Amino acid sequence: MRKYRFGLIMSLALLLFFSSLPSGLAETVEVDSPTLNVRSGPGLTYPVVGQLKDRDRLTILETDGDWLKIQFGEEQGWVAKWLTRSAETSEQSKEVVSKVDSLNIRSSPSVQSAVIGKMRAGAIATANGQEGDWISIILDGREGWVSAEYVSEAKESSFAASGEEEEIEQPTVSKEVTDPDEFTVAVEKLNVRKKATLQSKKLTQINKGDTFPVVATDGNWVQVQLDKKKTGWVYSFHGHLSSNQTKVASTDETDQGIVTILTDGTNLREEPSTSSPVVFRVNAGENYPIIDKQDDWYKITLPNGQQAFVAEWVVTTTDSSSPTGQKQTKQARVKGTLKGLTIVVDPGHGGHDRGTTGAHGSIEKDLTLITAELLATKLQKAGAEVVLTRNSDTYVLLGARASIAQYHDADAFVSIHYDAHVDPSISGFTSYYTRSEQQPLAEAINKGLASTITLRDRGTQFGDFHVLRENNRIGVLVELGYLSNYNEERQITTNHFREQATHGIYQGLLDYFN
Repeated sequence: MRKYRFGLIMSLALLLFFSSLPSGLAETVEVDSPTLNVRSGPGLTYPVVGQLKDRDRLTILETDGDWLKIQFGEEQGWVAKWLTRSAETSEQSKEVVSKVDSLNIRSSPSVQSAVIGKMRAGAIATANGQEGDWISIILDGREGWVSAEYVSEAKESSFAASGEEEEIEQPTVSKEVTDPDEFTVAVEKLNVRKKATLQSKKLTQINKGDTFPVVATDGNWVQVQLDKKKTGWVYSFHGHLSSNQTKVASTDETDQGIVTILTDGTNLREEPSTSSPVVFRVNAGENYPIIDKQDDWYKITLPNGQQAFVAEWVVTTTDSSSPTGQKQTKQARVKGTLKGLTIVVDPGHGGHDRGTTGAHGSIEKDLTLITAELLATKLQKAGAEVVLTRNSDTYVLLGARASIAQYHDADAFVSIHYDAHVDPSISGFTSYYTRSEQQPLAEAINKGLASTITLRDRGTQFGDFHVLRENNRIGVLVELGYLSNYNEERQITTNHFREQATHGIYQGLLDYFN
């Protein structure tokens, strides 16, 4: 009896111990990068204590935000979560989506190799390998290589239902169509799954224009008859449901076209303004029907029936006048405006890279984003084509920021930052250049800022910044005051200051190009 009690107590103790462990510990991941630095702590500021290579397997000991504490050999350290992948799914092929128009597909992983095709913005391809900064893809049956900087991992629609693992026994009919008979695919490629859930096994892919009989519906999911014996589930928003009485399409009856999202984490807003609240965030490759266009914003419909606005400069469109969704040829330069110019605005930091933290606790990555969005709106209204390197709290590699300017053949690149110093009395704004040909733009913008804001003018200075050094376009990096200065932080974090500062940068650009 004592042995039984002792065994029972030990069993309960072990059960309580293991159940108290944080979820996710003892999970195994693989390195998903040619090389991966191991650091002494969870952040880029910690020293490198080791290095791993692609496909090395690691055991997770602890997590801290976007960082993983791992065991490698007899040592422990921290690695960036975004450079790892689940060991269980590492052997499965991934899908990537092009973030830009006319992305070159090359015969080998080199810019010197032949161009054998192109990917339009939002097109999805199967990735089957990587070599350095190049990804091997299969698109429409053709193999080739694309630059990893211009694609991101394709995700299912942000609005897809989470679903359950069990089969649905009593599916409900979608309220948009009564007794739908057919489903017609409206996107280039659409995954068909075994169950009505994103976690379910992918059975196959079906193509744009294919039509299938509808077996059942469950919320936003549709079960289709693939052949005489096989059925599968698809997400209904990516096609047309039709019945004997009516037909519901994924585009609005006004046929104003479709927007394709170019960047993960793109903001959808209540009103056509960067100051309007964000109602949802969506990912690269997702398509939404256009209801209307107001100034530089598209009004779109979401799968749940909600309507929202997305900025023109973070999407590409497909309509009757532009069937391929390609970028339009640049307009002729119009003096006194920014028409005919392409300007890339770079909100510094983002994601795991918070930038500096102010004396009052303000975070640089948040301030740079809202400042950049306000600047983009002003430049757009002045006629410029504006490209943001990020439009949400995501991390973009420094090299990729420079490459975005190169890809879009930018006339100017403006990187927005806020400064900090160990001496809290240091104050003022600064405009930096790295190469001599960038100095005139830095001087013009610094002069524009000096005319609109009241901070100390620290002038135009040389700075060895990666986004300028590796950028073959004319660029400037502006530091809009010191967050480490107690009084200056209170001033530079206000809406009034951002209005003045962005107007100064706009004025500087206008003077430079005039």
